[in-house]
Amino acid sequence: MLLPRARRPLTPEAADDLATALKVVADATRLRLLGLIRSQPSGEACTCDLTEPLGLTQPTVTHHLRVLYEAGFLEREKRGRQTYYRIAPESMSVLCQALDPSPQLLAAG
Repeated sequence: MLLPRARRPLTPEAADDLATALKVVADATRLRLLGLIRSQPSGEACTCDLTEPLGLTQPTVTHHLRVLYEAGFLEREKRGRQTYYRIAPESMSVLCQALDPSPQLLAAG
C-alpha cells in the first residue's frame, strides 16, 4: 500500500491508508528491521541475517517482515531456500511527504 503524494488535505481514504501505514511502522521490531536492512552494505538481508541481531526467533522475524512487505515497505526476492528483503524505494519518501509540514505543501491546497 503506497500512498499518493499529499499536495492537498488528505481524503478520508488517504487518511485511512496513512494511518494503516503508520501503524505498521509504529512497532519497535519493525523499525529495527528496516534499519538493519538499510544498513547492510548490499542494501538487502535475508531472514537468517536478521534473527540474531534482533534476538528473536525466525518465525517472529518472518512475521514482521511479511507485515512490512504486505504494507509496501519492503521488496523481496526468493533465492533458493532464502528470501532476501530490501527497502521499497518509494515507501519511506511517501510517508515523509505525507507528513511534510513545509509551506509549499501547506499552501498547495
